[in-house]
Amino acid sequence: MPAKSTRKKKTHTVKKTVKTVKRNTKATAVSPDPVATDIKAVKPVTEVKPAAKKVETKAEVKPAAKKAEIKVDAKPAEKKVETKSEAKPAAKKAETKVEAKPAEKKVETKAEAKPAAKKAETKVEAKPTEKKSETKVEAKPAAKKVETKAEAKPAAKKAETKVEAKPAEKKSETKAEAKPAAKKVETKAEAKPAAKKAETKVEAKPAEKKVEAKVEAKPVEEKKEEPVKELPQPRRSVAFIGSECYPFVKTGGLGDVMYALPKELAKQNCDVKVILPRYACIPEKYQEKMVYRGSFDMNLCSDGRSFYVGIMEYVWDGVVYDFIDNQEFFTNGNPYTNLIDDIPKFCYFSKAALAALNYMDWEPDVIHCHDWQAALVPVYLDTMFKDTPIGGAKTVLTIHNLRFQGIYDKKMISYWTGLPDYVFNKDALTVKWLDANMLKGGLTYADAITTVSGTYAWEIQTPEYGEDLDAHLRYHSGKLRGIVNGIDYDIWNPATDPRLANNYDLGNVLTEKRKNKKALQEELGLEVDDGKFVIGLVSRLTNQKGLDLVNEILPQLIDGNTQVVILGTGDAQYEDSFRYYENAYRGQVCSNIMYDETRAHHIYAGADALLVPSRFEPCGLTQLIAMHYGDIPIVRETGGLKDTVEPYNEYTNWGNGFTFDRYESGLLLDAVNRAKTLYFTNRWCWDEMVQRNMDKDVSWESSARQYRDLYVDLTR
Repeated sequence: MPAKSTRKKKTHTVKKTVKTVKRNTKATAVSPDPVATDIKAVKPVTEVKPAAKKVETKAEVKPAAKKAEIKVDAKPAEKKVETKSEAKPAAKKAETKVEAKPAEKKVETKAEAKPAAKKAETKVEAKPTEKKSETKVEAKPAAKKVETKAEAKPAAKKAETKVEAKPAEKKSETKAEAKPAAKKVETKAEAKPAAKKAETKVEAKPAEKKVEAKVEAKPVEEKKEEPVKELPQPRRSVAFIGSECYPFVKTGGLGDVMYALPKELAKQNCDVKVILPRYACIPEKYQEKMVYRGSFDMNLCSDGRSFYVGIMEYVWDGVVYDFIDNQEFFTNGNPYTNLIDDIPKFCYFSKAALAALNYMDWEPDVIHCHDWQAALVPVYLDTMFKDTPIGGAKTVLTIHNLRFQGIYDKKMISYWTGLPDYVFNKDALTVKWLDANMLKGGLTYADAITTVSGTYAWEIQTPEYGEDLDAHLRYHSGKLRGIVNGIDYDIWNPATDPRLANNYDLGNVLTEKRKNKKALQEELGLEVDDGKFVIGLVSRLTNQKGLDLVNEILPQLIDGNTQVVILGTGDAQYEDSFRYYENAYRGQVCSNIMYDETRAHHIYAGADALLVPSRFEPCGLTQLIAMHYGDIPIVRETGGLKDTVEPYNEYTNWGNGFTFDRYESGLLLDAVNRAKTLYFTNRWCWDEMVQRNMDKDVSWESSARQYRDLYVDLTR
């Protein structure tokens, strides 16, 4: 009996202890079971809200519970866990079994926690598909399980866990939102005052179901998707046929156009294919990536002589490049050699390009030809290819420079083309009775004619600039229009140009451009002085470019405040004269008689002004590049130079360059002096013009849109 009395006394003591548990109780879960979840109590990190309500605790003694047990052991050294609980009258209680070690009995505790009340370190696994983490604790009156599943995640970060027992519910839901970067989950628990310190142990048997504590990071705000730019309609397929194209082979502006225009058209919903000769001078790194598409023999000459036609394909930037392969015509190191060899070469190329389109079964809506080297394409298409699958395509012929026309003996051209005799008349190919003009024939048979600027389209209809075709062009003026070229911002962009010593944009051009000037002066052996006025000239050295005017005034430019940098090759008379000036004015003049792409970029970035005094200029790319690099162009008002450079007006402080009209050296010198005067006396206005030039849109986007509109008009 004494033993029984002692047991009852101990049981009574346990009940009393549980009922008087204080709010500040620190619980550390230690499970001997291998699947048990460890919960280590931590100190509270947030303040207790003053409006905490009472916690009702019920304790029952059950003799043989097989469920998960929470053992409470009073230990003086343990830290407290503050539990903020609120009991609501009509709510069903979530029951927790609490067992004291001395009696090894289970105690059920009914507690309701207020949001953000408990705090304890819990390792959780964030799942990306849920917004809130819920901990469900099923508590039944007859000592049901307390089931907890905690999934540990490496480097888990803190988050607040809100535990709230809702009225008339059997489940207690714990909502936890993990802050970005998943912090540790802390649970605050505050017990009533006068409670003894206790250690809580949670045992979970392997066979029992577990409640999943899911904690998920706050949903990331979805970025608003930028509206997809609608492509212009309808779609058109275009075949470009020309003799050169950057980066495979380039000798002038035609190579830039053949590269940049198709690439921009591809962005404007055009299916583009470029057909080129496969010259032996094309770099090996491109040759080795070409894919063989097929080959065939083609009748070319009037006597039935046939030639091999191979097709090699290369795809780049959304554009398909097809190369016509024939070692007999294209083994020379340069694309252009002499007229005797070039006439047969490009007669073959024009016909082979059309035959290749038929062979590949690719039917373009428009065939766009460039200069005299491809001018026979419209003639072939309207005669020998009229009844083929590509016979319905429209043709556009672009004049890049009217001075070069492909004129030779009519009998020779008749033999190498195999064209019918009726095309060799005065209104088509024949000129001066005995010669044939390949460009003239193309102008006659093309559906549309374009030039590379509006002013040049007007100029070539005059005797001064018409190169003996002015009357013919006036006759076909109804299908003639001018579209100014642009520049490729992927290549010519001072903000991203890898060749520059210092990159710059509109925001820092005034400071960074000076650093490029200094780098240019050091590279070329000029006197390093930021105060010098540096004039650049990047050009082919021919009389078309107005270099005879430069020769006349160059000694007058060297006044102690001006430096001149020349880059290019061409006629010997100009090469020799510029070498002389370099020796005569050491440190002030540098003549680079060569063409170096990297040095050209350095000159554009380091010069203050760029000289383009052309006798005639169909479009000109150098002034466009110069403006985009912050240089001030000094140009003659002709062709594309007039269309792209607005003369500076000192009274309105507007314009983007300095110009002169008549082809006279005195007027060129006057334009240069006006530029120097503004540079040295009113630098603020000069700097404004530099920024205005850089802000001007000289890209291919607008030009390509005009070409696309032309294609659509032709094919309606």
